[in-house]
Amino acid sequence: MKTAKQIAVIPARGGSKRIERKNIRPFCGQPIIGYSISAALNSGIFERVIVSTDDEEIAVVARSCGAETPFLRPAELSDDHCGVVRVVKHAIEAIGGCERACLIYATAPFVRSADLVQAAQMVGENDYVLSISEFESPIFRALEMDNNLRVSSLFKEYEKTRSQDLKAAYKDAAHFCFGKAEAFVEERSIFNGKTVGFVIEKMRTQDIDTLDDFARAEAMYRAIH
Repeated sequence: MKTAKQIAVIPARGGSKRIERKNIRPFCGQPIIGYSISAALNSGIFERVIVSTDDEEIAVVARSCGAETPFLRPAELSDDHCGVVRVVKHAIEAIGGCERACLIYATAPFVRSADLVQAAQMVGENDYVLSISEFESPIFRALEMDNNLRVSSLFKEYEKTRSQDLKAAYKDAAHFCFGKAEAFVEERSIFNGKTVGFVIEKMRTQDIDTLDDFARAEAMYRAIH
């Protein structure tokens, strides 16, 4: 069997705790995982778009959206503590290998095909290309609070520094991580010094961990579209 050049892997386990059935929950008219699948398929750069799940219902929904589910992920890779790099490694090995893989999060309705195409061109000699976004406000202005509710600067050395003089700080945008298959298979850390950032606009990033986050993301999506 010929080894695939590039594959997309979308992890979507069934045991989400804070939002029940989060990965297939309806989002602006379709299961939220459908946006990630569509972005991967429409990019035209992947030979296979695979959803890695331990859940039969998620597998059915994924296939209805156009993805493959060539295996059910084993239980030991489907708990709260298994990292996504190991999940991608399992998918790569399960299909017989590939040259490069792109982890795309199942709850990333703002991911775009054009971003995936551009990120693929950035891998080069790097291990990974990670989607990142700048924090909404300077993190060096963060506050902390003690047991008596008294607040103080978390970064006291920057108390008198003007906001415009503070260094920009970024977070994982939770859209995708594009990388060499060997980096995933060897379980190299994403922060090993060989990862470059792909900057996503702040208006297209939203963590979806609670029902409030979900509602906010839907409102953002409707506003953008």
